[in-house]
Amino acid sequence: MLSGKSAVITGGSQGIGAAIAESFAENGADVMIVARTEAVLAETAGRIREKTGRKVEILATDLRDAEAPAAAVEAASKAFGKLDIVVNNAGATKRADFFELTDEDFVDGFALKFFSMMRMTKAAWPGLIETGGSVLNIIGVGARYGAPEFTIGGPVNSACHNFTKAMAERGRADGVRVNAINPGPVRTPRLQRNIERMMAERGITQAEAMDEIRANFQATRVGEPEDIANLALFVTSAKGDLLHGSVIDMDGGAIKAL
Repeated sequence: MLSGKSAVITGGSQGIGAAIAESFAENGADVMIVARTEAVLAETAGRIREKTGRKVEILATDLRDAEAPAAAVEAASKAFGKLDIVVNNAGATKRADFFELTDEDFVDGFALKFFSMMRMTKAAWPGLIETGGSVLNIIGVGARYGAPEFTIGGPVNSACHNFTKAMAERGRADGVRVNAINPGPVRTPRLQRNIERMMAERGITQAEAMDEIRANFQATRVGEPEDIANLALFVTSAKGDLLHGSVIDMDGGAIKAL
């Protein structure tokens, strides 16, 4: 589905980003994964190379730095000779009671998720015009509701929604597809740590912890990174080329609003 394509994926060392990178490589793409920890990146890249035989590059950098996104785009374009797909997946925001959060917590949340998304898109745009490429933003269903412990993540995600819609309108003129996926509860390493904490504190099994999380979200089940990767593959492939400016909730029915 992505034969001959190249992609850069932020937050690509683990979780949803790593699953997307693996799915893309399995379907013929060369990929660069970007994250902060080089050792984890190298381990993930090695596993994907061995499994798929595709070219997998890594870049260890902090995308909160203003120059890092452009450097990532330049590195990927140089490695592959072109760039067809940008997946903006980096960014986890701090959860806490609003009155315990500092200004720095809010600045950090916007820096890693919103500003890295904006800067990656801006840097990649000229190359994506040349290839008729695609931007896919991995955001989150927290954009669609207010939660008192998610006063950073909710506003950040809402800003990412608006940015996706705005760039899709620009992309309509420039020939660049722009879409987004909103994951609900997905068993990423971050969620797994929460599951393990619940198990230790309350003496429950992993299955019981998963079921409680599912029930709290009122979802059919807790997702796996591969679920999001499967949709990302479709959205960025020719089979999904009617999607443009779409923000797709993949959350097991957690969000009930229209």
